[in-house]
Amino acid sequence: MKHAIYLLLAALSFTACSRVLEEKPQAIAEENFYNSPAEVQAGLNAIYKPIRQSGSMSALYQCQLEIYTEYMYGRGSHAPLNDYAGLDNTNITRVGDMWAQFYEAIRNANIVIKKIPTARNLNAADAARFTAEARFMRGLLYFHLVRNWGGVPLRTEENMAQLDVPRATTEATYQFLLADLLYAADNLTAVPRLDGAPSKWSASAVLADVYMNLHDYTKARDAAAAVINSGKYALVQVATADDYDKIFGPDVQGSPEEVFYLKFSRTPADQGFNYPMYAHYPNSGYYKPGGYYTFYSDAVQNKFVAQWDKNDLRYKYNWYVQTFGLTNTTILNKKFSDKVTNTAAGNDFPMYRYADIVLFYAECLARAAGAPDANAMEMLNQIRRRAYGKPTATPDPAVDFKPSDYSSLDAFISLVVRERTYENCSEAKHWFDLKRLGIVKQVIKDMKNITVADKHLLWPIPTNEYNYNKAIDPVKDQNPGY
Repeated sequence: MKHAIYLLLAALSFTACSRVLEEKPQAIAEENFYNSPAEVQAGLNAIYKPIRQSGSMSALYQCQLEIYTEYMYGRGSHAPLNDYAGLDNTNITRVGDMWAQFYEAIRNANIVIKKIPTARNLNAADAARFTAEARFMRGLLYFHLVRNWGGVPLRTEENMAQLDVPRATTEATYQFLLADLLYAADNLTAVPRLDGAPSKWSASAVLADVYMNLHDYTKARDAAAAVINSGKYALVQVATADDYDKIFGPDVQGSPEEVFYLKFSRTPADQGFNYPMYAHYPNSGYYKPGGYYTFYSDAVQNKFVAQWDKNDLRYKYNWYVQTFGLTNTTILNKKFSDKVTNTAAGNDFPMYRYADIVLFYAECLARAAGAPDANAMEMLNQIRRRAYGKPTATPDPAVDFKPSDYSSLDAFISLVVRERTYENCSEAKHWFDLKRLGIVKQVIKDMKNITVADKHLLWPIPTNEYNYNKAIDPVKDQNPGY
């Protein structure tokens, strides 16, 4: 069965609705629920539900982050993002909805964490791994919050009934989510609870990412190495551009590259991945129900895309020409396509795949040592070889990068970042790379000749938060420019 993570979501739907609508039934539900393994797992599955909505990680979250990159542009109500001048009212509302959905998922995680210690029919091993999954998801969500908004209110199992929670510092937010992820890495099992749930290696992958954002590259290297040395994962081999569907296609049943994916399916009807709906043009053949073509690029006018080697299979896999009143070199992204569905797509969202970990490791290995070595270059070249349809483990002088050409740390890091941009195109990851490296303004100026406003680097704290949370001052606690 393809995607098991949502099969039990319905079990908690009525309870979750009751918690939102009435406070007293919430207390009754919590008293009588979360006692058996099945009940706790239903609670765990409910963590994923809010972020699998169209307004969050099923579509609009990826759209927002991709349009920010140097290779993409927004259309329609997303067009103001092209100015890099901060968010207009429509997009402020959008990211405010994402904030609410992230915190709804965090609320659901907090309930599980709070109730497990008093569960009557739960053994110690299950209690530890179930708590670890809830803390993994909470830590992951705070990681997304802190990168988009900076420091945020830390809502935990201890203060979840408290309305007024002050905004924590960025540093405090990172320390909190690190504690969650470290607990998860220590207490999750090597095999996930079910398809779509995290393993201990998923936690190590996120830890590598977190440590890179904290510029602790030694710890990031070791976390990435743990995933690699587990022997659980491998790069999917490709010979043609279409073979990348073995990684991203709607019918993939799980692949050796899957470290942690947010799972979707065509059926039931409300469980699909909506992102392809925003990517494609109607009747293009890549998404049967149509599409909004919310974001696009240009094969000639966009410098980054124009410089992309057209022999790279990732280029052919990612782009197709589609004119809709702009230029005859307008291109749309087809990484996530489902040609047969009549509803939302069956593709999964690859939050962390093995290629990400390989590239994390290559960068961190070089940074920790102060210079790239043969191992760092080999890890990078494995990704490079696949991009040209070559066996990943076999050196190939025709495509391999040569260590002598990238012997300095700066040259090597720039090379890794460029390859990661090709590899992660349309996966909502590259904007975070630009921010982590402090090169947003330089890259956007070089590639698009636009000056990025400081306010564009963070999203505003939502109006609904400071209207109801009196511990947040709408002026003093707001992000700059809003």
